[in-house]
Amino acid sequence: MRFSRGSFLGISCLLALTFIFAASSASAEADKPDFYRLRMGDMEIVALSDGHTFLSQSLFRGISAQEMRLFLEQASQPADGDIRTAVNAYLVRMGDRLILVDAGAAACFGSSLGQIRGNLEAAGYLPEAVDTVLLTHLHADHVCGLTDRAGAAVFPNATLWTAEEEADYWLSEEKAAPASEGMRAAFEMARAAVKPYAVNGRLKTFARGQELFPGVTSVSSAGHTPGHSGYLFASRGQNLLIWGDIVHNGAVQFARPDVSIAFDSDSAQAVTTRKKIFEQAARERFLVTGAHLPFPGVGYVRRTPEGGYQWFPILSDQEFPGGENAAEDAK
Repeated sequence: MRFSRGSFLGISCLLALTFIFAASSASAEADKPDFYRLRMGDMEIVALSDGHTFLSQSLFRGISAQEMRLFLEQASQPADGDIRTAVNAYLVRMGDRLILVDAGAAACFGSSLGQIRGNLEAAGYLPEAVDTVLLTHLHADHVCGLTDRAGAAVFPNATLWTAEEEADYWLSEEKAAPASEGMRAAFEMARAAVKPYAVNGRLKTFARGQELFPGVTSVSSAGHTPGHSGYLFASRGQNLLIWGDIVHNGAVQFARPDVSIAFDSDSAQAVTTRKKIFEQAARERFLVTGAHLPFPGVGYVRRTPEGGYQWFPILSDQEFPGGENAAEDAK
């Protein structure tokens, strides 16, 4: 998927959205590793790769092209062309609950994405076993995987949860009616993804900061979308924050949290939220996962002497392909 080959702003590409990834001719070969398992407290956490996309450097706001290149080079990322970007989801077994956070893009945006279901099964879980799906927001790379090509629920026994503000925006006919053609497609994708759950009474909303279950609390992080939310999981004195789209490129936005991206519905609020979440994660020493951090996207945020932040992944995707690792890896 490449924004540079077909921007969402182009009338000729109806499904290229203001917040998500345009289609490309990427290979259907699955990314490796496909899943990564660890334990924290009494929780089992499984990172699931949905694949990858490519983001144009021009989508990042508040940074010059020269600065962008420098940050990418310092992170040993290619400084020319589009940036390869992971798309991740996370499964958490907590007591008798099996909770999936986000569901990936399925077939919405080309063959380089859509691997959540296969990787879930490779990790030893059937979609029917998932009883709860927590949605960080209703962008299509997070919700299209809720349904199959026929529009049926992929997780037939699951209840969906999303923030009140998120549902009020993306599921509203009033909000969709005046939107541009490309944005209307975004609304339609969100509605189609949740429909088979909603018609069966299995779509629920929550208020900001609401505790959803014992040990699982929503974390309001609006800005990227009106109701964007993270989820804080607590077990035996340890905390896991699954933060969704707080970061789209770690090489840039940890050092420069003031850099926004074109997909943000409110860029100023997104920047404020990112700084707040970084500070809290660093201060509280949360284990963190991110939907667009390099797979498995699990690690810690630390302050730097310069006043910025730095990401410390618990492993690289080359070291533990598809592996199972103990809780000590997360410390």
